[in-house]
Amino acid sequence: MSMFGNVFTRFTFLVGARYGISRKHSQLVSFISRLSTAGLVIGVALLIVVMSVMNGFDRELRERILGIMPQAMIYHREGIEDYEALSLQLKRDSRVLATAPFVQIQGLFSYQKHVAPVNLFGIDPTQETKLSSLEQYLPPLAFAQLEKNPQAVILGQGIADKLRVGLGDKITLIIPRSSDTSAAPGIVMLEVIATLKSNTNVDQSLALMNLAAASNASEFPGKVSGLRLQVNDLFEAPTVVMSAINELPAGYFGSDWTRTHGTIYEAIQMSKSLVSLLLFLIIGIAAFNLVSTLIMVVVDKQGDIAILRTLGASSKEIIGIFMVQGGLIGLIGTSIGAILGVLLSYVITDLISRLEKLLGIQFLHSDVYPISYLPSDLYWSDVLQVAAISLFICFFAALYPAWRASRVQPADALRYE
Repeated sequence: MSMFGNVFTRFTFLVGARYGISRKHSQLVSFISRLSTAGLVIGVALLIVVMSVMNGFDRELRERILGIMPQAMIYHREGIEDYEALSLQLKRDSRVLATAPFVQIQGLFSYQKHVAPVNLFGIDPTQETKLSSLEQYLPPLAFAQLEKNPQAVILGQGIADKLRVGLGDKITLIIPRSSDTSAAPGIVMLEVIATLKSNTNVDQSLALMNLAAASNASEFPGKVSGLRLQVNDLFEAPTVVMSAINELPAGYFGSDWTRTHGTIYEAIQMSKSLVSLLLFLIIGIAAFNLVSTLIMVVVDKQGDIAILRTLGASSKEIIGIFMVQGGLIGLIGTSIGAILGVLLSYVITDLISRLEKLLGIQFLHSDVYPISYLPSDLYWSDVLQVAAISLFICFFAALYPAWRASRVQPADALRYE
């Protein structure tokens, strides 16, 4: 503590701050100083924005995609007849919050000359609303129509676009028979009553129909394919499924979101780590500019340093002066960058949306990316982490120029003044 007390005193803070904000430098030194500060601002702002966008993708996966698609599922190879008894058994596990039956059918939709593959779920709308967010992405009364009309179907917006169908159109569902490859595929005529628009990749493959009607069209009429589970912790879903399967008779098997969407989550986390690393390197490059700036200041101010030394300033105080100057540049650049990054994080979604409308293009398509817009979710802990690391890098970068300043010999410096 005594060492730092000798380095950082009121004198070093006053002189270092005066040097830091003074404009009485050579034009080259001033230009390099502004350049290093601008690089720091850009690096910090970009890092905060990118981390917010990655957090947004993470949030949308958890709340939007996994609010629509099942978090965990229990199947039986020959269908489940008494799903209510199975539901009661599964709910004995305190980690299972709710269950709902479903019939899953892999097939094709055909309309005129257009064909699209589909992952069709037969659902009970009354039970589905207890554990999913499907209804909030549908028109009012869509679930009520689905429950009453056995020929009704709700299409994901991506499927509707591929088939070029609208509300009220009749489409054909073609269901291949996996148990008997020689059997003719099932054909069901359905009426489009609504489209699901969640702005995620779910819209490209998901369709919904009445549970009883889907069961009758499936390979096991009168039975459901399985039960969908809502769990209290997403990351415990694999454990919950494994525990349930171990307690059930042979023939049951399970799946969870880590198998269906786990790769998306891992890709988001990996992208966040890699992009953050690259942007931290940008901050590091800005810190190297800071080193150059301070070294040029040392050269430019050799006469002033020599005068301070002759007036009694110690080597530690000279180090402190330039450490304060470097810290001040880092503080200004980091503060402006943090403020800019926070502001951009709050407006980036609307900004990109308006830019897409202005240019008439869409940057993200849900058939390629998990969602079709750029989300943002700012964590203040990320802002503090970025700011702290940036300030540390700047403080570390100022060490060498400060040491160089402390090595200036008064006699040599004043000889040419």
